[in-house]
Amino acid sequence: MLFNSYTFIFAFLPVAWLAYAAALRIGWPLASPVLALASLVFYGWWDVRFLPLLLGSMLVNFILGRAIEAARTRPPAARLWLIVGVVFNLGLLGVFKYTDFLLGSLAAVSGTDLPLLGLVLPIGISFFTFQQIAYLVDVRQGLSERYRLSDYAVFVTFFPQLIAGPIVHHREMMPQFAKGRTILAEDVALGLSIFIAGLFKKVVIADNLAAFASPVFAAADAGAEVSMAEAWGAALAYTFQLYFDFSGYSDMAIGLARLFGIRLPLNFLSPYKATSIIDFWRRWHITLSRFLRDYLYIPLGGNRLGPERRYVNLLATMLLGGLWHGAGWGFVLWGGLHGVYLVLNHALLAAARKSRALALLVSQRWLGWGVTFLAVVFAWVFFRATTLEGALEITHAMLGGDGLSLPAEFAARLGGLPERLGLAFEDRPAHIALGAWARTGVPFLLVAAALAFLGPNTAQIFLRGDPFYGQDAEPAPRVAALRWHPGVAQAVAISVLFIASLLFASTISEFLYFQF
Repeated sequence: MLFNSYTFIFAFLPVAWLAYAAALRIGWPLASPVLALASLVFYGWWDVRFLPLLLGSMLVNFILGRAIEAARTRPPAARLWLIVGVVFNLGLLGVFKYTDFLLGSLAAVSGTDLPLLGLVLPIGISFFTFQQIAYLVDVRQGLSERYRLSDYAVFVTFFPQLIAGPIVHHREMMPQFAKGRTILAEDVALGLSIFIAGLFKKVVIADNLAAFASPVFAAADAGAEVSMAEAWGAALAYTFQLYFDFSGYSDMAIGLARLFGIRLPLNFLSPYKATSIIDFWRRWHITLSRFLRDYLYIPLGGNRLGPERRYVNLLATMLLGGLWHGAGWGFVLWGGLHGVYLVLNHALLAAARKSRALALLVSQRWLGWGVTFLAVVFAWVFFRATTLEGALEITHAMLGGDGLSLPAEFAARLGGLPERLGLAFEDRPAHIALGAWARTGVPFLLVAAALAFLGPNTAQIFLRGDPFYGQDAEPAPRVAALRWHPGVAQAVAISVLFIASLLFASTISEFLYFQF
């Protein structure tokens, strides 16, 4: 069941909310099982066959948490139970997500024909696996309390963030569940507003940009050549498609949680405004960055063992972060590129502390922003392409490997201007018609870029409602009309966005992060 489907919006959500609100009036001990049951129905709607997997994972981790807690006075036993838990969770993830990837890679290296298992990847498994690993580690470190099974079930299965995050800590969620407070009218107003803002981003902006990214990537993955203009157009279209798809999903998750009186942590904070790769990873998928830092980078040694070891740890963390996103060499290369970016970023900052000229260069925020954005766009190609050959074809064209080329259709519309500028054109058909680019592609790209680079983000617009858990947001926008507060004008604006979203939602598409 998708957040942007009519079934979810007009059937599941009202029924689940009314049932939860009624149960909450009696008390949290009744409300928590109701919310857990609603979340299981939500998950089972996708494929009921995987409900036992989710339930089994949840029950095993709950039992392991109790075992670790009971063994705290015996560190070797507690450590052993933690190892069992980590192996269980990573093993479960590995079987479903990486078995075919490993078999295929082994077959390619050995030259043998190994049959693939063709296992279906259970939706959300990467997220609820990481979430429970963090819980077990925190139990081992004495950072958790004893929870009831029903509360733990809600923590694992809470449907607004079950499928694609944010990745939450138990210490963020459990105290909120324990309060079990009555849902306030402002919770409903704020939650619906944020949800609808996210819905608009997804169905109006992201899904329309997909039409200009997917055909070019599909052609490259199929072995076709693409021109430099098409490669850059597709890369930029996907860059903003992913931005508004994931930003929209994050908003919808946070809005839905607030409808139930729960605050989720901020997960997305204008990452394309970042002036460095370090800054980018403080803004993009914030809860994943936090998990990788706390449970991988720091345990590896972080920056405590000298700069050389720090760079190795950064590379290892980002390579594993890339592999977490998907079982493919494209994701590994994407993670590796960001690892290299981070190493160069830290090395440049270290050198700038010793050089006034470099310090002046680093202080140029516009330069830092431009370099960061181009580096991110280039890396997204490996993230998006379904084959390594397709990614290499597009990046080859982006870097001018085929010269300054355009599809022949584009050249014909420009008259003699290209020849006077010394541009060459490949005599090949365009993968997207020029008319479509002119009518929809370029306008949507310009609007998306303006919103991403210049517009206020959700955290700023809804700052008055304190929408996030434990996260200081940026200042509210200077334009008063862009600051949310309950009122008629805001209700009308949100209603317009909702109607526009419903009109554009005739074709329901999955969120991009659902595949991870």
